Amino acid sequence: MKPRAEKDKNYEERHREERKAKSLVWGTSVPRKQAEEINAFLMKNGYTKVRLIEAGYKALLEEAALREKNGQ
Repeated sequence: MKPRAEKDKNYEERHREERKAKSLVWGTSVPRKQAEEINAFLMKNGYTKVRLIEAGYKALLEEAALREKNGQ
């Protein structure tokens, strides 16, 4: 193994649990056409995928609260 690759591997092994505790990766997929449309929108408007998730989550929280308020 090359010195750089060895250093990277050692770093990964030392920090794996720390990284897992900090972030969560969802292994999900979206149909390619829809994903390409979303990516184009995000790039055009300067948004990140994280921003998309956060905004979508906020909108769904508001929708759920409204449904709960209306007894649905």
